[in-house]
Amino acid sequence: MIEYILLGIIQGLTEFLPVSSSGHLVIAQKLLGTAGNEIAVSIVLHLGTALALFAFFFKDIIRLFSDKKSIFLIIVVSIITGIIGIGGKDFFESLFSSTRSVAVALLFTGIILILTRRLKGLERKSLNLKDAFVLGLAQGAAIVPGVSRSGITISTLLFRKIDRQTAFKFSFLASLPVIFGAALLESRKINFILQINPLSLAFGFITSFLVGILALSILRFILLKDRFYYFGYYCIFLAAFIFIFLR
Repeated sequence: MIEYILLGIIQGLTEFLPVSSSGHLVIAQKLLGTAGNEIAVSIVLHLGTALALFAFFFKDIIRLFSDKKSIFLIIVVSIITGIIGIGGKDFFESLFSSTRSVAVALLFTGIILILTRRLKGLERKSLNLKDAFVLGLAQGAAIVPGVSRSGITISTLLFRKIDRQTAFKFSFLASLPVIFGAALLESRKINFILQINPLSLAFGFITSFLVGILALSILRFILLKDRFYYFGYYCIFLAAFIFIFLR
């Protein structure tokens, strides 16, 4: 049970902080001895953070229903991401067992995050169709374990000159359909999930939910303070750790 609580903490922190939750879960499951249940455990923990996301952005989600433009753009993002996810599903799942590929992806994430340090004069507060298209591609790339979804999508919007507050909100609002869609797609594995101790999974789920809300608050604070690129150094450090100790 303790290992699933630890996995819940890792998931809650890394799902929203730009350091790759899937990459950390692959590493943690190797070290904690829960490897072999990667996909099943990942689904449950992701549901916990999905609920945290819904709770944190509840007011924004309600307002979204009256914003037809934003809904359209989120649909565009989701379609592009969905095409990438479904088309490369088997390939992406195979990467969950490769620590080396995770390290390479973390290194890529780290470099992208550090490059955001040079961005100044971010003034745009609304997105256009081109922004949505590029964001969909970025979110699709984040299916690779080790590529941070929040890191790559927020960075993409910052590179597109979107202001930090808008980038923070839209990045996560655009992730909701993909997160719940992925969970629905993987629901056929429910029998496999039930083979794991339900109480252990429940503790992991609750932990990922509570820690997820905390992580969102931390990320918003750091992003608005223009210290987003700090996470890039951590990703590079973690990639080096994997290359050296978990080959």
